[in-house]
Amino acid sequence: MSWRTIVISRNAKLDYKLDYLVVRQEEITRIHLSEISVLMIESTAVSLTAALLNELTKRKIKVIFCDEKRNPSSELISYYGSHDTSVKVKKQMEWPAEMKSIVWTEIVTEKIRKQMELLKSLDKKEFHLLEEYIEEVCPGDSTNREGHAAKVYFNALFGMKFTRTADEPYNAALNYGYSLLLSACNREITANGYITQLGFFHENMFNQFNFGSDLMEPFRILVDEEVYRMKPEKFEHDEKMRMVNILNKEIMIDGKRNYLNHAIKIYCKSVFDAMNEQDVSLIRFYRNEL
Repeated sequence: MSWRTIVISRNAKLDYKLDYLVVRQEEITRIHLSEISVLMIESTAVSLTAALLNELTKRKIKVIFCDEKRNPSSELISYYGSHDTSVKVKKQMEWPAEMKSIVWTEIVTEKIRKQMELLKSLDKKEFHLLEEYIEEVCPGDSTNREGHAAKVYFNALFGMKFTRTADEPYNAALNYGYSLLLSACNREITANGYITQLGFFHENMFNQFNFGSDLMEPFRILVDEEVYRMKPEKFEHDEKMRMVNILNKEIMIDGKRNYLNHAIKIYCKSVFDAMNEQDVSLIRFYRNEL
């Protein structure tokens, strides 16, 4: 099982040789591709060979590219994540609207539950209000309990003056962490033969990753907690590496301890199974307790 997240943060040439990623800097480093789950190219002063990119795609290794400010800006996604992609996409397009609504309700409820659990663990009295919201979630979250919960939750975590639109270190850290989660979910969607554009709830015509935006929701709280504990006064290289390390966090899912990267794989596959079998009980959510 691949588990390593490799970050290339300075000038380097990357190529492929005999199943190894070869990193050429002042010294040459070789990493076997079977160990790599995510490759993040943080610096624009990095060159990669087409042979390496092709091999990374074949092995379903997520590649994330950063812009000149070292923020994630794009990712490498295979056209054909599975041998039966055409069948999977046809199934995805035929998923019943009612079932999508049911699954989305489960995802939203779990997200609010995770928010409530975090506030409770931090002795924030607002967790009581989120407990009420959990009971009030309607099919498809038609009353937008998710939105109401988010306002209470973020104000409890980061203060009453906090807003998600402000240009400051807390939001920079949150956005960076969320982009990593989105990328991980997109990897699993494409690896299983589905397409990222067709979501349950998110359906923005300009969003190429509507499905990933749906699936990532319960995991956002892991990013929120890390930012809360980090209390960033700036958001530069060290802070970014701390956020990247979230992918190596150990959590419980389906009765076993797994790294977050692998837990996302298990969770996404369970959602696909739930949709195809029309059985919401198949969904596997994670737990923080170890």
